[in-house]
Amino acid sequence: MSGIEKVMVFGAGISGKGAAMELADQGKTVFLYDDMPKDLEPELTEMLARKGGGFVSGNIEEILQQVQQIILSPAVPYNLSVLQKARENGIEVIAEIESAWRNYTGHMVAITGTNGKTTTTTLVGEMLKTLPVKTAVGGNIGLALSREVKGLDENSWVAAEVSSYQLEGIKDFRPDVAAILNLTPDHMERHKTMEEYARCKRNIFANQTAKQITILNYDDPEVRTWGKYSKGTLCYFSRKAVLPEGVYMKDGSFFINWKNAVKEICHKDELRIFGAHNEENVLAAIACGFFAGVTPEKMRETLLGFKGVEHRIEYVTTIHGVPYYNDSKATNTDSVIKALEAFPSGHIILLAGGHDKMTPLGPMMYLIREKTDLLILLGEAKERFYQAAMAAGVENIMVVDTFKDAVDAAYAHAKTPQVVLLSPACSSFDMFHDMGERGRYFKKLVTDLKKSAD
Repeated sequence: MSGIEKVMVFGAGISGKGAAMELADQGKTVFLYDDMPKDLEPELTEMLARKGGGFVSGNIEEILQQVQQIILSPAVPYNLSVLQKARENGIEVIAEIESAWRNYTGHMVAITGTNGKTTTTTLVGEMLKTLPVKTAVGGNIGLALSREVKGLDENSWVAAEVSSYQLEGIKDFRPDVAAILNLTPDHMERHKTMEEYARCKRNIFANQTAKQITILNYDDPEVRTWGKYSKGTLCYFSRKAVLPEGVYMKDGSFFINWKNAVKEICHKDELRIFGAHNEENVLAAIACGFFAGVTPEKMRETLLGFKGVEHRIEYVTTIHGVPYYNDSKATNTDSVIKALEAFPSGHIILLAGGHDKMTPLGPMMYLIREKTDLLILLGEAKERFYQAAMAAGVENIMVVDTFKDAVDAAYAHAKTPQVVLLSPACSSFDMFHDMGERGRYFKKLVTDLKKSAD
């Protein structure tokens, strides 16, 4: 970013505020822009003001006449007409992760995919901690990458969760290790087509050379073919096939086979997390950790101690013999499918619905028909979900008005050997600020019910 003195950061969320703070630290004049007025932390307001910057809402054209670069928060689409005009006028437009990468001299593992990003990135971050260097975790996981890389040196390692939104606006971004976990329909309201969604995902390795590593899911029929697009060194992972080289499962154990050296890490029954989706996450994490220099012994130690991440098939409590699980991170249909498959015996009371992403519902609803005893629908999506459930032959359906109504209905109907599962297949923006707030509210309601039951 040599020669750039005035910057606009577009979007005052976690990533935007992190980028603004870091750029102000560097002595840039930073205008933090958002469509809506925001109350900023006093520290950030003071930092922006030192060089004549500050928070701006409303007249974006006036700012664009002053800046040489625009840094986008993930929520801001790269193809907005105002951004296209800015590019035509010679203003560089980049994603926050691109800005963070340019300001970082160390090593990076970047992880993307429709599902499993947070679990895999968290696991990789825990593995990296075993290295004798500085490490950090950031990106789409909820920690601004711009801030997390601050203070790290050329020997450090960062685990970065990156989304398709963030990958829209990269130019030179080139992680040492890039992993793509899977690809299923999601974010169609933004990307419009699967082809565009896939193109954004492939940006994660677009600038790699043979010195960098591209990790791909061999079991995903689409992702498996993407090796032809990468100039990086390819490593595949699979839970279904014993690969001649790569990371795979055999007889329930996880193996690395690379350059004719085979190492067994651990058996799936030794883990605290469960489900086929988590086995894929573990395989990807092992591959990432391996190329970052983590030893098999430290990988095993990390895996055996890992309890999972909040809001992803997270056990809450058991009431009258019925366990309750919080899967608020399941914001698309494929996540729900993976959650349902994690309970092989079925007998699930499923809470679903929220802000509709308009993805196809058929495959999920057919599995709901097979695996659930009761489907409880809520939120903006409830009517479309209800029609799709009826069309798929789901028999027991309830439609409720509020989130509390949904939890109360589940409690009223639940009995052993059933489980109650919140797995919405929707984002949370119709009722909550984000999926974390939704998950925490679910846990509070369930915990309150537990207290009353006791």
